[in-house]
Order: sequence, then C-alpha cells, then structure tokens
Amino acid sequence: MKKGVCGSLESNDCLITAQAAEKTEIVIESTVIQFYGEQIRKVIMDTLDETGHKNVWISCVDRGALDYTIRARLLTALARMEEA
Repeated sequence: MKKGVCGSLESNDCLITAQAAEKTEIVIESTVIQFYGEQIRKVIMDTLDETGHKNVWISCVDRGALDYTIRARLLTALARMEEA
C-alpha cells in the first residue's frame, strides 16, 4: 500500500501521513484544534486540490505548525507516497 510520512512531533511542527485510499479522508489531531482546526483542514484541502490528489487518507498530528509548515510536510508526504 502506498504510504508517505513527513515531519516530527516537535513543538511548532506536524507529522503528516499520506496513504492511498478509496476516498479522501482527513484526520487531524492538534494541541490547538479548537482555535485552528478549520484552518489546518483548509490548508490540507487546498494543497490536495492544487496538486490534484484524490482518494487519499491524510493524518495530521499537529504541534502548533504554521500553514507553510503543514503545506511543506504534506507535499513531501504525498511525494513519498507516490515513490512507494
């Protein structure tokens, strides 16, 4: 099964896992989900739309990462998934 992982669980970072799936699903675990959960989901969805990825399962374990960090980790995880 195709799977890609990028990031860490350090403060101000996130761990993104991308895996091929039958439909797109996003799972977010964050220390700031009450404040930024919708923004994290938007960054992930926008990045998936921009890259044309469909039917992927995305897990984001966030520790306060900024938008550009989430995007970079997701792009790398998607690239690693494609390489697998």
